[in-house]
Amino acid sequence: MLLLKVMKRLRIYIDTSVVGGCFDSDFETESRALFDMIKAGRLIAVVSSLLADELRLAPSKVQAILVELPSKGVESITVDLEAISLRDAYLAAGVVGDAQSNDALHVALATVARADMIVSWNFKHIVKLKTIRGVNGINRMLGFKEIEILTPQSWIQEDNNE
Repeated sequence: MLLLKVMKRLRIYIDTSVVGGCFDSDFETESRALFDMIKAGRLIAVVSSLLADELRLAPSKVQAILVELPSKGVESITVDLEAISLRDAYLAAGVVGDAQSNDALHVALATVARADMIVSWNFKHIVKLKTIRGVNGINRMLGFKEIEILTPQSWIQEDNNE
């Protein structure tokens, strides 16, 4: 019996740290590898209007990273009331502090968009066990699916082990 494995392209929410990571010696290799996978058609980058707003303040070389992606590899989403409400639930529960409102909004946007995962280099507020558990607890409580939160490095290692 012949079994065909059909793989859908994963939809990966990209936060600002991953784009900037392309120009940071500690994160450059894995960040660029992730964007190469998007260019090769292996992944879909879910990018938000929040990311676009944050990148407006970045140097042009950082902004160019997203511009260079093929349109078929990018799904654009906007901030909406559902994401704002979910962000507010994260903040009210103390998942992250009020000063990290945008970090909570990135996670909420990824969740509401039903992205397969969010990738980030933000170890202080996003890629942190307390945050991951808190986010997914709130998500379950409010009827959303859990979201994987990984660094590009850990995701690439997982992908290579499959």
